Amino acid sequence: MGLSPELRPTSGPGQAGELARAAITEGADLILVLGGDGTVNEVLQGMVFSGVPLAVLPGGTANCLSMELGFGARIEKAAERLGASEPVTVALGRVTGVGRSRYFLLMCGAGLDAAIVYEVRAGLKRAAGKLAYWVAGLAQFRRNVAGMQLLVGGKRIDCGFALVSRIRNYGGDLEIASGASLRKPDFEVVTFNGANPLRYALYMLAVAVRQVQKMPGVQTHRAAVVEMLTQAHSQVDGEYFGREPLKIEAVADALTLMMPPNYG
Repeated sequence: MGLSPELRPTSGPGQAGELARAAITEGADLILVLGGDGTVNEVLQGMVFSGVPLAVLPGGTANCLSMELGFGARIEKAAERLGASEPVTVALGRVTGVGRSRYFLLMCGAGLDAAIVYEVRAGLKRAAGKLAYWVAGLAQFRRNVAGMQLLVGGKRIDCGFALVSRIRNYGGDLEIASGASLRKPDFEVVTFNGANPLRYALYMLAVAVRQVQKMPGVQTHRAAVVEMLTQAHSQVDGEYFGREPLKIEAVADALTLMMPPNYG
């Protein structure tokens, strides 16, 4: 078939984007990533506006992108489904903080979920996988949820957790932004109001049964630009970003992604 694959393993965090950029400069016509969502996020930093397709196989903790696309969590099945995929140009999100910015394909979370990501220890994550997030989450529920303020479509919204999402999948097997899609040019923004941790426990139960957007205190919006006006923890594609005011914007036609034709 004329394929000449070249293996380029990473030896530590922060290398994947440079490896992808170098491969494209040297003439690669496809970048295939075996890794989790954080690794995929690193890779796409070196691929923005290149026109070279990005393909993924699951190899991480949650594998939100693989699950979103219907590839699943098993490499063999994902490879089979990837073979029937086609290149599609999609928008990316871009989060800008104090003197820095980062692209993302999946989501930017602010408030409670980012505080949980901040608390997760790398060693526990490697040993326990998703369980590490549940452990950190239970620790968060011992205290009130810190508030923050967003600007969405010119409207100020007070909340304790906000998800600015390009995908429906959350955490690998949950769903919060049920109207999101990588084929759409903007974000679905879901905000959760309140400070009482028991309220957030109820929110999470509603997430588990896919009824969260019907809960009092939950608002859903569509937007291409979101501003976080106050300092709060933030995460980008499941990796901790920081604690500062942010601007989050959709960037049209920024990445070519291998996607199954039946993805909605």
